Amino acid sequence: MNLEQIVKNNLAKTKEGRVANYIPALGKVEPNQLGIAIYDLKENDIKQVGDSQVRFAIESISKIITFLYAVKQLGMDYVTQRVGARQTGFPFNSILNLEIEGKHHPLNPFVNAGAIEVTSLLKAVNNMQPFEQLIRFAREICHDSQITLSTEIFESEERTGDMDRSLAYYLKAKKMLKADVPTSLKVYFKQCSMMVTAEDLANLGAVLANDGIKPWDNERLISSEAATYTKSLMMTTGLYNESGTYSAIIGIPTKSGVGGGLMSAATGKYGIGIFSPPLDDAGNSIAGLSALNELGRELKVDLFRY
Repeated sequence: MNLEQIVKNNLAKTKEGRVANYIPALGKVEPNQLGIAIYDLKENDIKQVGDSQVRFAIESISKIITFLYAVKQLGMDYVTQRVGARQTGFPFNSILNLEIEGKHHPLNPFVNAGAIEVTSLLKAVNNMQPFEQLIRFAREICHDSQITLSTEIFESEERTGDMDRSLAYYLKAKKMLKADVPTSLKVYFKQCSMMVTAEDLANLGAVLANDGIKPWDNERLISSEAATYTKSLMMTTGLYNESGTYSAIIGIPTKSGVGGGLMSAATGKYGIGIFSPPLDDAGNSIAGLSALNELGRELKVDLFRY
């Protein structure tokens, strides 16, 4: 497996996308970057190349961490009664399904409405507020004590988050969201502003690929049920409204974020983290997905074994 060659083959594709400049702080990110990290469960070893140690905003990949933590804290039944598992076919910040179909809960935890709902479920525990709990859990599941909050990105998210506010207040008006809206949104914007690396995402993917067990110390962190459910969601809804297309092309459960990250989990085999900031029209890393497609073919990952 020649990771260096995969980076060389796909780096030029960064010119075909654009960074998420609708969030001003993300618009400052250098676009010409591509980093890959892969955790090999069989070898219990991680390999990485390119810009794999560059820190970037986790953005929507944080929805996985928050969902897993909510399930860990509150139980699978409690969480899944409040957010569904359906794909939408609409952009991640759309409200159309809620309005058209008259649903009584968001369709899945990876669209913004669903993610805000899941975040709102978290409660203070032992005087530790929800975001403190989330970042502590992120550091554990990503095996990185250096994950921090970017105040600049958080403030930029907060200033430009009117669409998310509208989603949250719609959920509140329809009695789906029970918590205080400003408090829930502050936690949500903060979770999206955690700074991670491609290596962190490979570690996260490795936990999911390893049935919820941290491969670096062989301790179970999340339940097998939560790991399986999350990978299924990644397969069907992890890449926004292009999830179906890329599931057929790449076939590896993957979640993207508009910070340029991709996190994949190939059950029993690999956790994969990729970083490249320019995005396609759906909000997915354009060079990152091309690199993931090539990587999947080279690794001969068993498609749909998730």
